[in-house]
Amino acid sequence: MAPNRVILVTGANSGIGYDTSYALAAASANNHVIMGCRSLTKGTKALEELQARKPAGTLSLLELDVSTDESIASAVEKITADHGVLDVLVNNAGIIFPRAESRRAALAETMNVNAFGPLLLAEALLPLLKKSEDPRIINVSSGLGSISERLVPDQFGSDITAENYRMSKAAMNMATACLYMNNRAWGVKVWSFCPGYVVTNLSGEEDRENRVKQGAESSETSAVGILEIVEGKRDAEVGTFIQRRGGRYDW
Repeated sequence: MAPNRVILVTGANSGIGYDTSYALAAASANNHVIMGCRSLTKGTKALEELQARKPAGTLSLLELDVSTDESIASAVEKITADHGVLDVLVNNAGIIFPRAESRRAALAETMNVNAFGPLLLAEALLPLLKKSEDPRIINVSSGLGSISERLVPDQFGSDITAENYRMSKAAMNMATACLYMNNRAWGVKVWSFCPGYVVTNLSGEEDRENRVKQGAESSETSAVGILEIVEGKRDAEVGTFIQRRGGRYDW
């Protein structure tokens, strides 16, 4: 029996992508989650772990590096051959500390992964999304990408510089606005979503303990927020920059 909803989650081998893949697969026997992973080795391990938890729905693995056009094209070809449709794209893959030798290179690499890649992937998947009865794109952004929030002093996170990350997420937010305005006529719903301050490996394994001490929550809470969007509970806020638990950011 074919699944009623095909979902692609990028950056799915750890953190928010990992927990989201499980939450979506567990939510319904009609859900099939494609775990997009840059590393097949890490992806295979993650897939086996999640399958061992016996979710109601199904999962599969897809090699996908959003920073290269060749990988995106290959992934789209694979999804087309296997499913012929895509219902939900969760653009989650991202970096915060690029391995670059210069500031310019760091800015360029972060933009490529966090902003250019998600936009190009979404655009490449539009033909498959157009075949869905309820197409959705969720761009996993960050409150650090809100220009409005950056101009508010003395609040949590205001001491974080991270220009490369902030700029890349602000650019992703513009990609969200463009994807929505350019394609809403045929019914696609698009959001930017801030997953909150949670414990992931985004800033390195060694930073996990620091995050916990600073009040970071489990990335399972982010997954709950994404599931709510997929299930239609935030449809009234389509085309906006939303947070977990009903919150919203100004752009």
